Amino acid sequence: MIINLVGNAIKFTERGEIGLEIDVDARQEDHLQLHFKVHDTGIGIMPEKQRTIFEAFSQADVSTTRRFGGTGLGLTISSRLVAMMGGWIWVESQAGQGSSFHFTTKVRRAKDSAPVETIGPVDLTGVRVLVVDDNAANRRILGDMVRGWGMEPALAASSREALGVLEEADESARPFALLLVDSHMPEGDGFGLVEQIQQRPDVPKARIIMLTSTGQRGDATRCRELGVAAYLTKPIAQSELRDAIVTILGTRAGKAEQPALITRHSLREGQRRLRVLLAGDNAVNQRLTSRLIEKRNHVVTIVGDGREALAALDKESFDIVLMDVQMPRMDGFQATAAIRRKERGTPAHVPIIAMTAHAMKGDREQCLAAGMDSYVPKPIRPDDLFREIQRLVDPVPALRLKTASAGDDGEAVADAEALPVAPGD
Repeated sequence: MIINLVGNAIKFTERGEIGLEIDVDARQEDHLQLHFKVHDTGIGIMPEKQRTIFEAFSQADVSTTRRFGGTGLGLTISSRLVAMMGGWIWVESQAGQGSSFHFTTKVRRAKDSAPVETIGPVDLTGVRVLVVDDNAANRRILGDMVRGWGMEPALAASSREALGVLEEADESARPFALLLVDSHMPEGDGFGLVEQIQQRPDVPKARIIMLTSTGQRGDATRCRELGVAAYLTKPIAQSELRDAIVTILGTRAGKAEQPALITRHSLREGQRRLRVLLAGDNAVNQRLTSRLIEKRNHVVTIVGDGREALAALDKESFDIVLMDVQMPRMDGFQATAAIRRKERGTPAHVPIIAMTAHAMKGDREQCLAAGMDSYVPKPIRPDDLFREIQRLVDPVPALRLKTASAGDDGEAVADAEALPVAPGD
């Protein structure tokens, strides 16, 4: 149903945006009523046609068949599926101004759910961040991202509004540690905002990440001249934005050298290149997981079962092993037990992350008891996977960042006593 509605939105929207929202309309002891909304800024639907679009082989305008293709049967199938799931479907639309398709479903609550781990190498809890973007959807998405990491976001729709928010923050002695600024805004672009901030001594200075959907020649040079810390392209992945924020706020200002501008490429190049052994018998899962890992600039070796994993570990060393639990000939538990037996009495210990489609209570404990170091349920969520890889390969204690108090330079600071000491640092 979601694929059909989003597909239609893409088909009938030449410019603007398309959004998917999911909310909980009602909660019962053992059930939830979910409300799905797919909205777009496309061609819209005439009022007299809205009553018939859910009927078989009906389209709002027969001319759309020639232009866009399709028969309208997808909406009919979706409406019947919604009814079978105890919900209903409807549309709100104005011709030329876009459409919003809604549907509800009734689903059972899960009796048990896997615990969500939010501990990372850097704790961003309480760090204040100002999001400046003229697009309401972009503001909301970025605000939700940083709020999910415990940060405290404020939102501004223009450069003028952002300056007002910054002044209020200074007056309340609660300055921002970070600004996320859209480079292209109709009333004063992001670069102009940065220039105004620099010219106003009454506005505490914060680290700045410039975001753009259409990079222009010379933007990077201008960012360096203005002291912008990072220049990233939209749409931006959560993991990429978090890496940039952690890198920026974890670096103290006042160094003799101007820190290098952080970009999408520098974030990837700056990561440690890992050798990853992926053990699993499903070809589709192998391909998807290896692509995720290779996009982070790591090297992947794929084997089909536990025996092949043992043979690979005998031939060469790996930084981490991603071990499917269910495999033919030798499963993940058996392979892990064999690996730990070989390591017994030696300082060697290769981190092993279990990958399993079983997200039931007790599965995590079973994996850890078998000698595995962590557990990631399938389908794999990239942020969860790479958080666990980072935790196991580069273990560091949580470092809490805090916003500078009144009278400081406005930079995020770290407690030096909490910094880990590692060989070579």
